[in-house]
Amino acid sequence: MQAGRVVTITLDNVAFLKSAAGEALLERLAAADLSEGNVLRLVTTLRKTYPPELVRAGVEMAQLRQRAVDKFGADAGRMLFTREALEQASDPLVRRYRAEVVGRCKLVDACCGIGTDAVAFAQGGAQVIGIDLEPVRVAMAAHNAEVSGAAARFEIGDVRGELPASDVVFFDPARRDADGKRIHDVERYLPPLSVIEGWAGREVIVKLSPGVELESVERYGGMVEFISVSGELKEAVLWRGGRHRGRQATLLMGNHVLHWQTERVTAAEAARLGEPHGWLIEPDPALLRAGLVTDVVERFEGWMLDPTIAYFTTDDVPDSMWLRGWRVLDWMPFNVKRLRAYLRERDVGRVTVKKRGSPVTPESLIPQLKLKGSGAVAVVLTRLRGDPIVIICEE
Repeated sequence: MQAGRVVTITLDNVAFLKSAAGEALLERLAAADLSEGNVLRLVTTLRKTYPPELVRAGVEMAQLRQRAVDKFGADAGRMLFTREALEQASDPLVRRYRAEVVGRCKLVDACCGIGTDAVAFAQGGAQVIGIDLEPVRVAMAAHNAEVSGAAARFEIGDVRGELPASDVVFFDPARRDADGKRIHDVERYLPPLSVIEGWAGREVIVKLSPGVELESVERYGGMVEFISVSGELKEAVLWRGGRHRGRQATLLMGNHVLHWQTERVTAAEAARLGEPHGWLIEPDPALLRAGLVTDVVERFEGWMLDPTIAYFTTDDVPDSMWLRGWRVLDWMPFNVKRLRAYLRERDVGRVTVKKRGSPVTPESLIPQLKLKGSGAVAVVLTRLRGDPIVIICEE
């Protein structure tokens, strides 16, 4: 079995993996070393007991279960996956958050895949019917609901046709092309976003790529929400047909759920500009994608360094989970020689380089500084009114 080889799981494979013999194979593989250097030896041994196709399917599933632990915890060891579906599966906090927002209702999960969102909605109290065109995914979804104790049911069907009656439709189209690259144009999704036009009279929730082209979504109305988990942007969601309007950033951090919303979809007036003050502030990426940086700067009485750069500066550090802050020690126009002399004078031997709006990379800058001191600082490469600058901050 060659590393990186794509293994296609068939319905027969699914039936075997759910059988007693398949469960025994997966249990054996769960305790095995599945690293690249050991897989070939392991496959050779297993082929003495199982047909080659079943060995390939078993090893693929065992590897996917290992990768799935971060998203599904202990349940990953009992679930069935495809590689593509696992990559597209939402973060557990995002699944729980959406389920809590939807609550108890009749919900159709259109393009349900292997059922991970359907399970979350069902566990949150919704009556769920999952629909997918691919029989293998439907079989996996039914299995995943069963092992999770979720009362969801699944059907093979084309969501471009008539859907069962429901209050809400959750739509999760494929957002990667045949080469695995993200699709940002919603009309190139599979199926395209325009399919939702046929679902009038129901609230529609659409899972979008975080890099979605916002202009392509605006004609559908509703609200576009960008969701971050502990400061990492995870996904975007279109809410259509309810009371939602404009754009919203949502931050999930542990048990905290924070929202920052605006009903406007046009650009806000530019924030005031200023040189670096006491603190350099970086907003959460959900705020950036939602176009809410100006709102944030105004709320915390800050100054933008450059109209096109998301960093801003304040006199005092804001107390907010939405923001990260670094105390500013000094700043200057960017010049390697001047920066090197400045750091050497202050016995700095280690720098952490951050950048936004600068073509200079940390890999190219750090060797040029040739530092040998004992201190440490953060060096931020950015722009001030279009000109390159460097800001020296506490590490």
